[in-house]
Amino acid sequence: MIVKCPHCGKEVSVNGLGRKPLNIPLKNVLESLQAYRSVAAAAEELGCSPSYLFGVLKANGLKLKEVIKKGK
Repeated sequence: MIVKCPHCGKEVSVNGLGRKPLNIPLKNVLESLQAYRSVAAAAEELGCSPSYLFGVLKANGLKLKEVIKKGK
């Protein structure tokens, strides 16, 4: 991507704007949820938000209750 420098006005090529994706493996998410049995605690352990965990579960067709029950 080419952007204009706010200081000198020249066009500068820039790579990787924005936040990098977390890409936490599903296995890690499941293990953490089963161990902590709490979305907030699992998210803190993995260094992400609780909504990210729900998004990973939804993308893989899983529900929180199913995952936690398997961990008993």
